[in-house]
Amino acid sequence: MQARKKFILLAFCALWLLFFYLSGAHERLIQLFARRKNEAIKSWPVWADRHLLKNFAYLDELYSDEGLQEGALKSKRETWSSIYKNSRCRMETCFDFSKCEKHGFKVYIYPAERGEQVSESHQKIRNSLEASRYYTANSQDACLFVLNIDTLDRDPLSGQYVHNVNEKIKSFRLWNDGRNHLIFNLYSGTWPNYSEELGFDIGQAMLAKASFYMENFRPGFDISLPLFSRDHPQKGDEKGWLTHIEVPPKSKYLLVFKGKRYLTGIGSDTRNALHHIHNGKDIISLTTCKHGKDWQKHKDTRCDIDNTEYEKFGYQELLRNSTYCLVPRGRRLGSFRFLEALQAACIPVLLSNGWELPFSEVIDWSKAVIVGDERLLLQIPSTVRSIDQDRILAYQQQTQFLWEAYFSSVDKIVQTTLEIIKDRVFRHVARSQLMWNRLPGGLFVSPQYSTYMGDFPFYYLTQGLSPSEQFTAVIRAISPLVSLSQPIMKLLQSVSRSRFCAQVRSSRFFPYDAISTEAVLSLDEDIVLLTSEVDFAFTVWRSFPDRITGYLSRSHFWDSTKGHWVYTSKLTNEYSMILTAAAFYHRYYNHLFTYFLPDSLKNQTGSAYSCEDILMNVLVSSVTKVPPIKVAQKKQYKETLQEQGMKSTQLPYTDPIIHRQECLNQFSSWFGYMPLIHSQVRIDPVLFKDQVSVFRKKYRDLEKS
Repeated sequence: MQARKKFILLAFCALWLLFFYLSGAHERLIQLFARRKNEAIKSWPVWADRHLLKNFAYLDELYSDEGLQEGALKSKRETWSSIYKNSRCRMETCFDFSKCEKHGFKVYIYPAERGEQVSESHQKIRNSLEASRYYTANSQDACLFVLNIDTLDRDPLSGQYVHNVNEKIKSFRLWNDGRNHLIFNLYSGTWPNYSEELGFDIGQAMLAKASFYMENFRPGFDISLPLFSRDHPQKGDEKGWLTHIEVPPKSKYLLVFKGKRYLTGIGSDTRNALHHIHNGKDIISLTTCKHGKDWQKHKDTRCDIDNTEYEKFGYQELLRNSTYCLVPRGRRLGSFRFLEALQAACIPVLLSNGWELPFSEVIDWSKAVIVGDERLLLQIPSTVRSIDQDRILAYQQQTQFLWEAYFSSVDKIVQTTLEIIKDRVFRHVARSQLMWNRLPGGLFVSPQYSTYMGDFPFYYLTQGLSPSEQFTAVIRAISPLVSLSQPIMKLLQSVSRSRFCAQVRSSRFFPYDAISTEAVLSLDEDIVLLTSEVDFAFTVWRSFPDRITGYLSRSHFWDSTKGHWVYTSKLTNEYSMILTAAAFYHRYYNHLFTYFLPDSLKNQTGSAYSCEDILMNVLVSSVTKVPPIKVAQKKQYKETLQEQGMKSTQLPYTDPIIHRQECLNQFSSWFGYMPLIHSQVRIDPVLFKDQVSVFRKKYRDLEKS
């Protein structure tokens, strides 16, 4: 009976719920509860004209700034559609890798047309390309192509603007819609908006360009260049201005700027606001209105005061005596001020929103510059004041490294561009970010030698490594062996007795795979050395694996009356070279000697090897920026055949010293500066006489002398 009652009650409840759902009463009940709970919440308004409100934005609205005229918007649309129609180009889609397989990475430059006037900067870039070890005069061997047209200045108002570029490049047989081509540009667009218009279709070509906008930059394909002036040196190693380091770093000024103030047009908003941070004490911000033809037409009430204050400070003085330098955008994103601040070790504070920094693909700029925001100018003083002294010192040191490694000459800018592209082509042997951002820099690190940092002599300390305890002796033997009493036999005995000697080979400066040790002991056949001398020099080298360490020193000096460098063999306390007739060095320098230096330079050393030791010293000093190491020896070194001219039949020169001097000047000319550095350091195993028995000392043979 109880079960029957439960069944009837359950059936009645089910019928009632069914009726409640079918009648729609649940919807009214839910609305009632929701209205009571959310009385304060108003529903989204129903606009009467909502059919006029679009739910998307057009392209010109996305890339427009407030206040731009319709002409500027139209110009941006045209630029985007014409110049960057291949905006999705990447190495995988717009580059033919097969052209680089047979002959490697070779660069071909279109022949220059007769009588065509080009800018000084364009000629410098062309000279750097032709002097590069990647240059080829055969287009069939080329992997990369560069136009002969001067495309650096694409401002139609400029006197260096080249017309009808589209027609010219389409007539080139090798153009192929720009595939595998590289185009250089420093100035694009014109007044008033200075867009990135180039005035011709680049097709699928890579663009190496200054003042690159991030929104137009194609990562992994384009290359952002620094803006450099026509006076930028072709070659050489323009030194940075940080000659000595103060701890803690001290400067007269904290933050400085001196430059033009644009009264109207693009870039004026940023520079017109710079006076707000000027305090006349440790922050100096000076601008002038005196530039352009019609500056007085747009002159404002502040111009007279600004022009007067502007003349009170020298630009070079501010650069040399400030910790930070403001680098605001000009008409374009980049400016000469960026490289000037790097050279002066004045930490750049960038105010150029959207700028793709030079060589950003490989350079870590966070260690060298402060990236500010144009809209937050008033926060810049407090930001730079909050940076501690250790970071300031690190920033300054990095600016000097980057300047000297990649930006000090047109040659280095062009070479860095080529090396970046080469790393893209041969990714399996590309340099790492650490190699690009640590001494000596990516240009002196060959990934064809190794991609492991521990194989190079520069990174032992940073990697927590040390060179192996063995060396390979390489003896240059040119005389026939006719007697067992010849000096070379005694030399072989002394070297082979060393517990560090792994093998002995002949010839030198070639990257033989058979050399299994990091250390190479280069010897001439007439050298007289004791085993203890060899062991001591090798021990010293292991503490300085990036330098040449040896016995015989030579020096050089500048003769101002004759205007050239002089090579001297006089024994003095100062030296700049260690002759490789008896010296240790890292085997990587064999690789650099063979593949980094051009054949034309190596051919100048002479058939009797009369200058190769000088060239090796110049090469190593250019890489390390430090002098070699001289160690003590027991016996006087016998002058080599080159120095004495004893076997003149092997030397076609009447005076070997004069010939070596000519070599030194030729090497200096190729590098564009003199890499050799003087030193007065000599490392000796015994510094003082003491009461300890000679027989208890490690290098007792040297002590007896």
